[in-house]
Amino acid sequence: MRAVVTDIDGTITDGARRISLSAIREIRRLVDDGIPVVLASGNTLCFMDSIAKMIGTSGAVIAENGGVWRREYPADPVVEGDRRVTLAAFEDLRRHYAARGVALDLYSHSLRHADVAFARTVPVDEVRRLLASHPVRVLDTGFAIHLQQAGITKATALSALARAMGLEPSDFLAVGDSENDVEMIREAGAGAAVGNAVPGARAAADYVATAPYGDGFVEAVRHFLP
Repeated sequence: MRAVVTDIDGTITDGARRISLSAIREIRRLVDDGIPVVLASGNTLCFMDSIAKMIGTSGAVIAENGGVWRREYPADPVVEGDRRVTLAAFEDLRRHYAARGVALDLYSHSLRHADVAFARTVPVDEVRRLLASHPVRVLDTGFAIHLQQAGITKATALSALARAMGLEPSDFLAVGDSENDVEMIREAGAGAAVGNAVPGARAAADYVATAPYGDGFVEAVRHFLP
């Protein structure tokens, strides 16, 4: 493996979204050894900028579940997803729940370029049923519900980003825990899931760590890149 791509929430954090210090140390070990580390998340680009700088990576990130990616600082971000599509789906959803007296709590609305994210206060299966006619994918990350344009995933972003970095997806080890990581785990040359991963991520992985969260990330990385 020549590079690593990792999810953040639930993979290099604990269940309360507190960053794992052991995972940070491992990422810095990789970077210091000349192995690029890409951070991939459903979070906004500005969040990804901050955490990449604080951890100490090059700034290569995948944001908004693949809707936005960037090769490094100070390269311009590439927006893959069409937010008009996701906003149209969300508006239909908002009207449906407003008629029931239920307000949907948007997350970082003004900071997003591609997807829509909102609080997990309504059943995700119901959201999928209500939006079945829209060209969107409904993702439950365990922290939020996301609406993403159909066909856009962390894997599609990884494919484009890898080539911009002069690599191939097969050069990467991908580590994740959630349903929005499944395609990325499959796309990479090697895929790993941390011990707390959902069944889909575990099934997609070549290696499943015994330890959960950040310690599981370290275990997975050491399995492939000792």
